[in-house]
Amino acid sequence: MKATKRENLERSGWKLGSAQDFLELTDEEAAYIELKLALGAELRVARAERHCTQAELAKLMGSSQSRVAKMEAADPAVSIDLLVRALLALGRSSRQIGRTIARASRDAA
Repeated sequence: MKATKRENLERSGWKLGSAQDFLELTDEEAAYIELKLALGAELRVARAERHCTQAELAKLMGSSQSRVAKMEAADPAVSIDLLVRALLALGRSSRQIGRTIARASRDAA
């Protein structure tokens, strides 16, 4: 945001901050959310690279298409464990998954 726009908003009484501030998240909670978002995005990329539909991935994992959609959206009901299992099912190595986690950690800092 441009500095002048920010100043105008603050003069008008608006309080500016991050989503973390607005939701009153701890640093750990924000990092956890960033990690899930990064793994969900990586899952979407990995699936697309394999030219695999959500339904095909679901069948490969013994799950449902709607569950895969929730994984890709980093739905709160989806565990990190499930995201990692899906990435492994698509052929991602533990090293590749580790790089995704490292990027998420770096971006959250």
